[in-house]
Amino acid sequence: MKKIINAAGDVMRNISCERKFCRPEKCKTCSVLGFGMKALSCTLAVVMLSIFFIGCGNSDKGSVGAAKKQAKPRVIKVSTKFVDNEQTAKSLVKAIKNINERSNGTLELQLFTGGTLPIGKDGMEQVVNGSDWILVDGVNFLGDYVPDYNAVTGPMLYQSFDEYLAMVRTPLVQNLNTKAEELGIKVLSLDWLFGFRSMMTNKVIKTPEDMKGVKLRVPTSQLYTFTIEALGGNPVAMPYPDTYAAIQQGVIDGVEGSIMTYYGTKQYENVKEYSLTRHLLGVSAVCISTKCWDSLTPEQQKIIQEEIDLGGEDNLQATIELESEYAKKLQDLGVRFHEVDAAAFNKAAAPVYSMFDKWTPGIYDDIMVELNKIRADLGKI
Repeated sequence: MKKIINAAGDVMRNISCERKFCRPEKCKTCSVLGFGMKALSCTLAVVMLSIFFIGCGNSDKGSVGAAKKQAKPRVIKVSTKFVDNEQTAKSLVKAIKNINERSNGTLELQLFTGGTLPIGKDGMEQVVNGSDWILVDGVNFLGDYVPDYNAVTGPMLYQSFDEYLAMVRTPLVQNLNTKAEELGIKVLSLDWLFGFRSMMTNKVIKTPEDMKGVKLRVPTSQLYTFTIEALGGNPVAMPYPDTYAAIQQGVIDGVEGSIMTYYGTKQYENVKEYSLTRHLLGVSAVCISTKCWDSLTPEQQKIIQEEIDLGGEDNLQATIELESEYAKKLQDLGVRFHEVDAAAFNKAAAPVYSMFDKWTPGIYDDIMVELNKIRADLGKI
């Protein structure tokens, strides 16, 4: 501003005469030049207009700056039961980091591991109620809203990861995803596998008879409760993060879970017998509220979906590679592995498929039709 005023003074001096004590309003030379009061007024007007435009310019810059400061990223919480040492949590860290970076500051997904925020039934309620929330937890919690999901992940059903991954891509399961969406749940992925679940106890288990009287933790889920009862055990529902202390206090005798869970949650410090029932496949669904999902831009949706899919692939490959490594580490830590009477456990689990009144009649037969097709196709590869 000072520079503008000085420049205006220079203009006045340049167009006036060179008399030292010139008074422009009375000077004949200045009058001839047309300076006088009119020129003075014009000069002052130029100065005032300059002040106005500079002020407006600064105001505009200030407004833009304020707007930028106000453009905060969309915060979406991601809750999971998995602790930081487990592979699922590690793969989630990568996926969320990539989402946040690719969104160029428009998204901020915040990961909460180890059940520090609501998980299970409570976490799914956050999704259904329309919160800015993503839940990474068992497919069985989807089964509370669309019961046939529990049939698709029922006991003694799959012999390999590939069978399950092919199943969730069939029209049968895609129709379940559509039903979930109608209830406010957008299923982003059913691919986050963490291995077949078996019995972690301090008692060797070979047959269903050996399960009698054994108190085993299960998720808050009818599928798991009915399965453990059918296999001969006493199910005790509780959040997984509570199990470490519960075993030490004698509240439960053990847990059922994958090799990844056994090692990642350090249950080897509590129990040393791992009986390979492989009764259920450990898999997590990744779900987001449809209200939250629909409010995102197509580009944000694309980023989230792509990175969740890539994260599932990362988790799967790491799980495959780590299972044998963790089995060796567990053995080095004193854990003993036991094969079981698979035929006896299959027979014991069969009644579970008739225990759910809310399942679509004939759903098990429909699943087996698809599964037999899948097995035939996989046999050709």
